[in-house]
Amino acid sequence: MTERFEEHRSHLRAVAYRMLGSVTEADDALQDAWIRINRADTSDVENLGGWLTTVVARVCLNMLRSRQSRREEPYDVHVPEQASDADPERDAVLADSVGLALLVVLETLTPAERLAFVLHDMFAVPFDEIAPMIDRTPAAARQLASRARRRVKGGQQVPEPDLARQREVVGAYLAASRDGDFDALVELLHPEVVLHADATVLNASGPIVVRGVDVVARRATTAAQLAHVSDMALVDGGIGIVTAFSNRLSVALTFTIAEGKITGIDVIGDPNRLAELEIGVLSD
Repeated sequence: MTERFEEHRSHLRAVAYRMLGSVTEADDALQDAWIRINRADTSDVENLGGWLTTVVARVCLNMLRSRQSRREEPYDVHVPEQASDADPERDAVLADSVGLALLVVLETLTPAERLAFVLHDMFAVPFDEIAPMIDRTPAAARQLASRARRRVKGGQQVPEPDLARQREVVGAYLAASRDGDFDALVELLHPEVVLHADATVLNASGPIVVRGVDVVARRATTAAQLAHVSDMALVDGGIGIVTAFSNRLSVALTFTIAEGKITGIDVIGDPNRLAELEIGVLSD
């Protein structure tokens, strides 16, 4: 059984990671699943891969429900340090991740919605097999996945030309921020650009307002590390940037763009404001 489990480990780890959004928790889920598998009678199991996926999915579902019952608060904003002992398998899982924006959206789903969406849309598990895991009918499981799919695609629609242009400008801003490219940022920002940041973002006593292209560009260059753990997403129907740790949304940036120039940036870190945002995943 150990050899057969190891044959499926990469697949099972991918399932757990997409369910939980955390490499550490995915490892914990596999360890818990392995204990259960060792105690089970598998003599009548015809499709071992499918059976193992079901066991791991059930473990992940319990972990998600436990996490939800604890109502964990978002982590403070910080740039995580890289582990000193490189783990190639962990790196491979992260490299094959579904993207920061999607993980953030998945965190807004109920455990049942998340399981139905991840197993069906990402791993092609039939609803007939998903339904018993969440004590629902196949039709109800299909509805849960459909509801999750709509959330993932974003709640609001923006005219495609606007969205494409916004994506181009915001993508260039994110790239320039990651590179600390002051000159490129100056080219993207309007001379009279205004940046608003709520007090939570900078641990200040009140909201921060910064005006002028040079000052805003300089602030963006100092946030290069944060930009490297951020990604573009739909934020309230427009193109924005999100930062998350353990897949909990920590910071969101929204942009006002006119004639190809960024005229305003709103940096949101207050948990109450973040909870009100509609986050969606950008299509390719």
